Amino acid sequence: MPHFLHFWVMVSMKKNILLLTLVGLLTACATSPTGRNQLIMMPEAQIDQMGLQAFSALKNEKPISRNPQYNQLAHCIANAITQQTGGHWEVVVFQDKSLNAFALPGNKIGVYSGLIQLVGGNQHQLAAVIGHEVGHVLARHSNERASQQLAVQQGMGILKQTTLGQNPATLGLLGLGAQYGVLMPFSRTQESEADLIGEDLMAKAGFDPEQSIALWQKMERASQGQQPAEFMSTHPAHATRIQELEQHMPKALSLFRQAQAAGRQPHCQ
Repeated sequence: MPHFLHFWVMVSMKKNILLLTLVGLLTACATSPTGRNQLIMMPEAQIDQMGLQAFSALKNEKPISRNPQYNQLAHCIANAITQQTGGHWEVVVFQDKSLNAFALPGNKIGVYSGLIQLVGGNQHQLAAVIGHEVGHVLARHSNERASQQLAVQQGMGILKQTTLGQNPATLGLLGLGAQYGVLMPFSRTQESEADLIGEDLMAKAGFDPEQSIALWQKMERASQGQQPAEFMSTHPAHATRIQELEQHMPKALSLFRQAQAAGRQPHCQ
């Protein structure tokens, strides 16, 4: 093939790949529960299946708590919150000292015993965490993160076919830029969004949303200043999330008063 024709074919192929990628990105636009634009490229059924597999693996790897008080508290709170979302959710308390809880696609909730010990059985504070984690699932954050990574990989693949992409140093810098300029900031955005969704969920279920502030203040003390700088972290700084929760509090308190008037007054602890 003549050199000029080979060059034209390569340019044409790269343009077509780029066009297909852009079309894919444009058709993958979605909207989160807070009205934020999202990139959703993965089939939801596939994300749910991944969540089910991950939860099954965790149940095989981690010891499950048989503490009746812990299980009653976690199940009672989770049931009250998920009544506001619909669907059947499986709840498991893991025997682990970590200050953690999670929710996975496929309607799975895990709560660590260390977190229950931290909140001292306070149903409102534990509801703030469970509401936050369920908020991640409702906002399809797992799908969004997977879609972002897929889009970055596709973009890097296209770049590698260009002259600029032949420089390893450039690719390294671009990879770092993608990590801290796209994936991690979006992750912080997702965490903040889950905070607000969770605050509303706990309020709708009849839990006091003001206790979410007390929870994160308690988490800040427990971290003992070990949290990484916000720029390098996938989570907002404690002070940042507390400020955002306080700004959102008037709406949450309104939802809480409506729930109380409707008779939603959980007694889990």
